[in-house]
Amino acid sequence: MADSKQTAKLTIGDQSYELPIHSPTVGPDVLDIRKLYGQAGVFTYDPGFTSTAACDSTITYIDGEEGVLLHRGYPIDQLAGKSHYLEVCFLLLYGNLPTATELEDFENRVTKHTMLHEQMQYFFRGFRRDAHPMAIMVGVVGAMSAFYHDSTDINDPWQREVASIRLIAKMPTIAAWAYKYHTGQPFVYPRNDLDYASNFLRMCFSVPAEEYEVNPILARAMDRIFTLHADHEQNASTSTVRLASSSGANPFACIAAGIACLWGPAHGGANQACLEMLKEIGSPENIPEYIARAKDKNDPFRLMGFGHRVYKNFDPRATVMKQSADEVLDLLGVENNPVLATAKALEEAALNDPYFAEKKLFPNVDFYSGIILEAMGFPTSMFTPIFALSRTVGWVSQWKEMLTDPQNKIGRPRQLYRGETERDYVDIEKR
Repeated sequence: MADSKQTAKLTIGDQSYELPIHSPTVGPDVLDIRKLYGQAGVFTYDPGFTSTAACDSTITYIDGEEGVLLHRGYPIDQLAGKSHYLEVCFLLLYGNLPTATELEDFENRVTKHTMLHEQMQYFFRGFRRDAHPMAIMVGVVGAMSAFYHDSTDINDPWQREVASIRLIAKMPTIAAWAYKYHTGQPFVYPRNDLDYASNFLRMCFSVPAEEYEVNPILARAMDRIFTLHADHEQNASTSTVRLASSSGANPFACIAAGIACLWGPAHGGANQACLEMLKEIGSPENIPEYIARAKDKNDPFRLMGFGHRVYKNFDPRATVMKQSADEVLDLLGVENNPVLATAKALEEAALNDPYFAEKKLFPNVDFYSGIILEAMGFPTSMFTPIFALSRTVGWVSQWKEMLTDPQNKIGRPRQLYRGETERDYVDIEKR
């Protein structure tokens, strides 16, 4: 971090303290409070760390007020519309878009690492058949450190690189096998002649009894889902990966921690909640009732998949995802699926309602991705595992960046203690 010439003055009682101010490439300035406790004997209080910058990063920038999401400076709508997932992976990992030769080499390296160690099958078979796929993913990804000893030394740049490629390459296989195990079907091995998204779809939906041909429209939609979820700055799961990494934990343990955090419904379960809402609405004729309920402040019902906690204007990912949703629904149809028919009608009703326009409650990426995954035939229990698969490259990129940051130190948040002061122990007979 470069030295700052700007300072802010903090006055506590009759003492004043100078706090350096650091200016980013873009975004709000940051007050440097690292020496505040040593100088003034006080901590800052920021539950959720929503006003605290915990790191320097060059990977992703978000401006929620303006609806901006940049990966290494490239707008997400351009990447999702013109690029593809593995090219975006290269960009996040290495900082620049690849040349044709670099991309071919990268894709080959990923493709050659998609198979899992054969003994890892036993980990899947140790779970009950009704285990949630996320439970399986947390366990299997964490267990990778027991199989790939040659890529757990975080101080070796080559081992960090190998671990990065392995995680990105093997996550589709792990997610697909979690799905197959959940449905009671045999595991399908990856194929080197298929692209990343097509390979994942085939491992999920093919069976030994017949040949499975991946539809290019579905593969493109799947690739866009991966791309649009690849990274999202310092969110809860990314911060979890960084915090786990700060202790020196191996890469597989760190990513397993990120998966566990993503499992929470407040983080990775948004598109699943959206589909559950559509099922609750039931059919298009019920939409006016539910829209009226959504407008009623005294009614607990909320429209899931509309608006965004971060994006106060519009979700820049939603436009591209809507295009894919329209293509998938045109291909597969909605006539025999009441959930999809309800989704299309709800989208139209909300976009034409002045209340939602005024409140900027537009359909977000979770609304459209949930529709796409439902149309493809994925159960809602697979929505978050697919999110985890997509986000792995972001976690890995942030993990690698953190390990090379000279300011890296173990995370140790402080607290505002409100418990008892020191008390004397009383023998049980006298209590």
